[in-house]
Amino acid sequence: MKITWGTGIVIAFGLFMTFILYFVFEVQSNSKYDNDLVVEEYYKHDTHFQEEMARIQNAHDLQHKPSIKYTENNGVAVTFPVGFESDKVQGNILLYRPSNKKFDFNTKIALTNSSITIPQKKLIKGRWDVNMEWQYEGKKYLTKEVIYVN
Repeated sequence: MKITWGTGIVIAFGLFMTFILYFVFEVQSNSKYDNDLVVEEYYKHDTHFQEEMARIQNAHDLQHKPSIKYTENNGVAVTFPVGFESDKVQGNILLYRPSNKKFDFNTKIALTNSSITIPQKKLIKGRWDVNMEWQYEGKKYLTKEVIYVN
């Protein structure tokens, strides 16, 4: 039996499709590949986008902004300006690990001398997205930073 060039193209195309489908099924069925969504309820999260942008704008408009910094000895230090009364600041800090959601954690804001420290032992090396949702005197703010832990 002689294979023509048209038959060869169909066979090559079929083998290529089989090759691609094998890897798609391998990634979907193997538990070592984590293919979760960034946010669990994506569409519900997206409906609050305008509200989130307003809170980010509120934080941006502040004359003196809180600072989020990482130091190797202490961990993540969140410091509010001196003008803020510590007992009036409420909210929480979400440390989000883009590469693995198992390491994400939330910390309630409890200021001591206008600052809060998240200890180094809670953090692993790599990139962390810090989302600080807070309110002061009834006005809501959202501060987002990216830090790298060495």
